[in-house]
Amino acid sequence: MSTETRYFASCGKGLEYLLADELHALGNGKATAALAGVNVTGSLQDAQRAVLHSRLASRVLWPLATFDCPDEATLHGNARALDWQAHVLPGQSIVVAAHVSGSGITHARFAAQRLKDAVVDRLREDTGQRPDVDTTDADVRLDLVVRKGRAIISIDLGGALHRRGWRSAQGEAPLKETVAAAVLLRGGWPARYHAGGGLLDPMCGSGTLVIEGALMAADVAPGLLRHGGLPPTRWPGFDRVAWAAMVEQAQARADAGLAALRPVFFGSDLDPRAVEAAQDNAQRAGVARACRFQVGDIARLQAPAPEVGTSAVTGAAGLVVCNPPYDIRLSADRALYRELGTALRRAVPTWSASLLCGDAELARATGLRARKTYTVFNGALECTLLAVDTIAPTPLDADAPPRPLGEGAQMVANRLLKNERALRRWRSREGIDCYRVYDADLPEYAAAIDVYTTADEGARWLHVAEYAAPASIDANLARRRFTDLLAAAREALDVPRERVAIKTRQTGKGGSKYGRFDGRGELLVVREGAARLKVNLFDYLDTGLFLDHRPLRARIAAEAAGKRFLNLFCYTGAATVQAAVGGAAQTTSVDLSATYLEWLADNLRENRIGGTAHRISQADVMAWLAADRQQYDLVFCDPPTFSNSKRAGDFDVQREHVRLLELAVARLVPGGVLYFSNNFRRFRLDAEAVGAFADVEELGAASIDPDFSRNPRIHRAWRMQRRSR
Repeated sequence: MSTETRYFASCGKGLEYLLADELHALGNGKATAALAGVNVTGSLQDAQRAVLHSRLASRVLWPLATFDCPDEATLHGNARALDWQAHVLPGQSIVVAAHVSGSGITHARFAAQRLKDAVVDRLREDTGQRPDVDTTDADVRLDLVVRKGRAIISIDLGGALHRRGWRSAQGEAPLKETVAAAVLLRGGWPARYHAGGGLLDPMCGSGTLVIEGALMAADVAPGLLRHGGLPPTRWPGFDRVAWAAMVEQAQARADAGLAALRPVFFGSDLDPRAVEAAQDNAQRAGVARACRFQVGDIARLQAPAPEVGTSAVTGAAGLVVCNPPYDIRLSADRALYRELGTALRRAVPTWSASLLCGDAELARATGLRARKTYTVFNGALECTLLAVDTIAPTPLDADAPPRPLGEGAQMVANRLLKNERALRRWRSREGIDCYRVYDADLPEYAAAIDVYTTADEGARWLHVAEYAAPASIDANLARRRFTDLLAAAREALDVPRERVAIKTRQTGKGGSKYGRFDGRGELLVVREGAARLKVNLFDYLDTGLFLDHRPLRARIAAEAAGKRFLNLFCYTGAATVQAAVGGAAQTTSVDLSATYLEWLADNLRENRIGGTAHRISQADVMAWLAADRQQYDLVFCDPPTFSNSKRAGDFDVQREHVRLLELAVARLVPGGVLYFSNNFRRFRLDAEAVGAFADVEELGAASIDPDFSRNPRIHRAWRMQRRSR
């Protein structure tokens, strides 16, 4: 059990990168963010340490078995084959949680039932006894995930980790303690405490943020109160000796931290019942001595009184944390958010703030200038976390308030907000961080606006590319409209000017063109599925990542496991990275551009992919295909519409596509698959000629995600399969 393996720590969406940093700091060898969790390399003791010390993880899952799982019969058979006597002792109870996606097994409750049946059947056969099912306090908690035809059966080592063990009462819309920890960390807590600052929540409810902040400052492990120091599971494989030693060390640190905890934690709320609950919770958590809660209206908010705190409260800027009402139970009120911002500027102008708001629109209503905004989920609710360095505006800002948007700019802003809301559920479900939010929806404001969210910081950037206006439109009018569009985008999407990349039309030799881009060399790392990809928003016409090809790359990632993958006209290699991350046995990438291939190499290194199994070739694709003799299982080909490189002959996709596809399909094994795409709007596939050597299916809408549905002609894509004979 001391050897390292790969386990999984789940978390709320939006907390993945914070959790990865936390688990790495706890001593795990590698922690890689995934959707709603982190893949961790570590020992069983490392996983147990995460159960005790993680403030952000929802659950810690230690794997027992992983196998292909196309249907329920395979699930039952493979699960039944495990030695369950090693995991469930006579007389012990079990409970199973299941999470499924894909077409093979579609019902989580049914999957959980089949795993439970397999465990019961095997134990009854081996021991003559069957375990009971206990949904409230099972001895052994089992977790099943079935995704993309693969099943993982794990032991849930700690149960629901957001339950700290101190909450006896809660408000109408409680904040999960794990999300509270994220709000505090994004605000720079507990570093601000150690620098002498205090903590204030002017809408404290049952005190979650204040109490979590006090426990963080005192270095109290969140698992200490949860089980009273006892092991959190009765699974036989749990290392009870190591756990006892961890608890002893954590308790010693907590005792010292609580004894030295300064009384700089303040909360107020309009509801006396909430304040009473907060006081009771603080008592149970052991931090009541350092916390003061009082009934108070936000309109009369005052800075914490110096006589109640210490000199540190007034001697150093503190942190305001708050979770204003926003959900369907506590309806959001823009006026309340405006009042909150006004009160904070008046009462604690030099403090920082970390506010969990219902959405970006409500966050903007506070009037506070964000250092960064983050998308965070409190349960199923998508929220905007607003991180503010200094609450009060600078004198310059106070003298020159932002100009209100004009009528046209306001129309664009309204459309952007509408599009954001329409895409929200899809982005949340699919884990989409980079997407198109506007595509000339209002024809007179003609541009494409793409959002890129950085993988590690969660910072939003915009890429705005202007479309050429008709010759009948006055150039000055077009320029004013584009200026209005930029103002609307910065306002509606809450992105500062320095994080907006602009591609404008300029007149040069030969007429109007996209021209004069920066030479900043600034590469941002973004996430797409399990892959990390580098983009450059400023220096080139394209960013290095064609967002409209996202569904094709997802197909490649899902189909690449164990296969030999070939990427033709590979560009910056996003499809290659997805294939490699998806488990491709080999990848080969071909392009004529040294710049693109260097970019591809950077992308591979970013994902820690390397070695002779991943080949990069700088060559003319047509000549390379004619000379190559290897075979591949999966090919992706996305050629340019036209190319006239000095190092190769002219290429025209309409003229050359039959020959190109014939050469590419010849490199496929019988039954192998080629995905072919291009964005030439007048392109016509010679279906009869191509049909002579491949089975052809046009993917149509299946290759276009919702963010590009306004422009279904953005590209065309086909799936081609080499016939077995």
